[in-house]
Amino acid sequence: MDNQQFCFIICCNDDILLAECLLYIEQLFIPENYTIDIITITEAGSMSEGYQAGMKASTAKYKIYLHQDVFILNKHFLHDTLQIFLQNPSIGMLGMAGTKKLPESAVMWESKNRIGALRSCTLDTTDDYFDIPITNPIYEEAAAVDGLLIMTQYDLDWREDLFDGWDFYDVSQSLEFLRAGYRIAVPYQETPWVLHDCGFLNLKDYYLARDQFVKEYAGEY
Repeated sequence: MDNQQFCFIICCNDDILLAECLLYIEQLFIPENYTIDIITITEAGSMSEGYQAGMKASTAKYKIYLHQDVFILNKHFLHDTLQIFLQNPSIGMLGMAGTKKLPESAVMWESKNRIGALRSCTLDTTDDYFDIPITNPIYEEAAAVDGLLIMTQYDLDWREDLFDGWDFYDVSQSLEFLRAGYRIAVPYQETPWVLHDCGFLNLKDYYLARDQFVKEYAGEY
């Protein structure tokens, strides 16, 4: 394991979006004595499958799993997240948006306890600070985070055995980190650290994945 390397792992199927995502990564300040690597996964059968392959291919301690349509705006992103991990070894996972508690439905965006910050671009660009302000000037603990960007300092297998599509891999991985005894957090963001050029959602198999999640993690959230 390379304790001084960050690896960006991106599942991609759109060269234009990927190029813009990489442009933002190239503009990040890299902490002294650290290096970065980038792994792109094409033709993945699912997010879990792609991220598992990327995780196995990298020896970096710090892995950033992000969508191809996520652009990192905070040029000090690596420094800011690294400080949280170095000062809190029990925090295994960071996300830019999440929830303090999952609702019974397990649908994160139905929660009234959402935290974080996100700049989104659909028909127009909006900044969302969600339901609960983060009062800690560094981070707030979460029960789950959104998969638009997930950063880890420990490797845990992605549940590709359960989630063979594009939904609930993120909430599942959150629960896997909690099962392993780690904490999850969302950093304090005075302004959003990332922009998600998300367009319109495809929920074709969303509720099938939700049912699979509820079956596996019932009683744990």
